[in-house]
Amino acid sequence: MARRNRRGLPVHGWLVLDKPLGMSSSRAVAAVRHLLNAAKAGHGGTLDPLATGVLPIALGEATKTVAYAMAGKKRYRFALRWGEARDTDDGEGRIVATSAERPSREAILAALPGFLGRLQQRPPAYSALKLGGQRAYALARSGAAPVLAERVVEVAELGLAALPDADHAVFEAEVGKGTYIRALARDLGLALGTYAHVTALQRLSVGGFTLDRAISLDKLAALGHSAAASEHLLPLETALDDIPALAMTEDEVQALRCGRAVTPLRPWDRARIDAFADGATIRATSNGRLVALVAIERGLIRPVRVMNL
Repeated sequence: MARRNRRGLPVHGWLVLDKPLGMSSSRAVAAVRHLLNAAKAGHGGTLDPLATGVLPIALGEATKTVAYAMAGKKRYRFALRWGEARDTDDGEGRIVATSAERPSREAILAALPGFLGRLQQRPPAYSALKLGGQRAYALARSGAAPVLAERVVEVAELGLAALPDADHAVFEAEVGKGTYIRALARDLGLALGTYAHVTALQRLSVGGFTLDRAISLDKLAALGHSAAASEHLLPLETALDDIPALAMTEDEVQALRCGRAVTPLRPWDRARIDAFADGATIRATSNGRLVALVAIERGLIRPVRVMNL
């Protein structure tokens, strides 16, 4: 019997996981890596254990593009309960305040425009942000709940999806990097003269990674290491749709792979380079395949992340 490769196989690309309820993002990554026997894996944006939905998982060389996936806008569908504030801003925490006030549909709709655009938001005390080298949630669990500084976030869309009853409401939102849905629900409750916390949260998309392209852990486990499993892998470039591409010559490719900056020799390439500002990131490609992520510096193309494929 052949022995399993402990280091894993060189699997490269993205897999969109429909993360199950109750599982942390790190556990989900470990499960996918085990099922695919992949040598290297990471995720493109943490989901809390109580959240479900789109968790983009980078495999192999795709891990070099994780930062670009995390920078994309994210869409969520979330339910909240009015009248209760919880220390975690979700259903897992203990109740710290209550209110008998329940907002009407009209009041909710009138409040939503105030939560669009660039906002000051205070992250939840139970978050993964670090203070003095310690995670905020670790401090909170020890009884020293930190008061985190407000920071600017962006909410591109926020709409009321349903009002199941007087105590609950369902919303959809599209937000930028670093926006906490739990904090959004908390602040919406306060703006409406009551309290609120999230009771259910589903991520529908991260940039170009969408729920209709996602696979469950159960289905992935059933497919195992079959060819059908590999059909769910998306190309490395999936997280880079918004980054322009530039085709490179074979000599230029070899220089980039060796970590050397290159000066484009073809006139049309030089014209394109001149159109980019210094520091701009572009995709260097060869025969349609990603070779490296590069930065433009004074007319030079300098490698930032080289793909070893």
